Amino acid sequence: MGMLEVFQSTLEITLPVFAMVFVGFALKRLKWIDQAFVSTASYLVFKGTLPMLIFLSIIDADLDATLNPHLLLFFALATLGSFLLAWGWAILRVPRIERGVYVQGAFRGNCGIVGLALAAGMYGDYGLSTGGLLLGVVIVTYNAFSVVVLASYQDDRSTDWRHIAAHIMRNPLILAVVAAVPIAAMEWRLPGWLMTSGEYFASLTLPLALICIGATLSLGALQRSGRIALGASFMKMVSLPLLATTAAWLTGFSGRELGVLFLFFASPTAAASFVMVKAMGGNAALTANIIAITTLASLFTISTGVFLLRLTGLA
Repeated sequence: MGMLEVFQSTLEITLPVFAMVFVGFALKRLKWIDQAFVSTASYLVFKGTLPMLIFLSIIDADLDATLNPHLLLFFALATLGSFLLAWGWAILRVPRIERGVYVQGAFRGNCGIVGLALAAGMYGDYGLSTGGLLLGVVIVTYNAFSVVVLASYQDDRSTDWRHIAAHIMRNPLILAVVAAVPIAAMEWRLPGWLMTSGEYFASLTLPLALICIGATLSLGALQRSGRIALGASFMKMVSLPLLATTAAWLTGFSGRELGVLFLFFASPTAAASFVMVKAMGGNAALTANIIAITTLASLFTISTGVFLLRLTGLA
């Protein structure tokens, strides 16, 4: 396959995802959807359609092919390494009051929507099922590390660790993984009509979630972005994905596994970062800037990364 063919096939993977983001941006500007719609739709995705999508993708998967403990362990260790690297850099270069927000923006990716959508587009059912299993690691590590770093820079607030742990364990995405794995392992088959109904419901997930991401983009936030937001965004979209993907390749991952890992590492900053920062009294405006910058930049950084991986035959 020549370079032009690789480039065209790369755009066929990434452009549909980002086109839906820009559709959401346009719909919000046209006032066809409003903030109330975005809030309700986001709640529906998080509580209902995304857990269903993950559940179905895992029970339909061949766990012998997709359940790879080494992959899950590497992703967890790479996330820890990214978190510590971002925190160390923040200690050296970022004002103390903004360090927690900087670190979360630099390491916490939107794997549940953007990463999963791209994995599905690139690898089909394998991407969905492997991504669904990785999300179990994502939810625990991202939430735990985010709370640790944000709480470390709270001067006048106490952190209820038991409440946070209980919140993580009640996360619908984790519950979907926990429920699906034994069913897939036992090779139980649900009734056809139930599977079809579930697939109808799950099919709402990716377009609805991507539209909501687009609707929350703010040009004003981009205009207000400063050195800290740009620094966190560069680390999230360039430095950490490059280091983590290189480490994965050196560790021995290749093909579909390396591709899925890259897409998860390279996902833009998660919108959930804004909610957590706001709840913990951090700089929500800075977080919004980082989310906006990384989401727009991801069209170019992820497309370039996928292109290079496919051109070199690594993924």
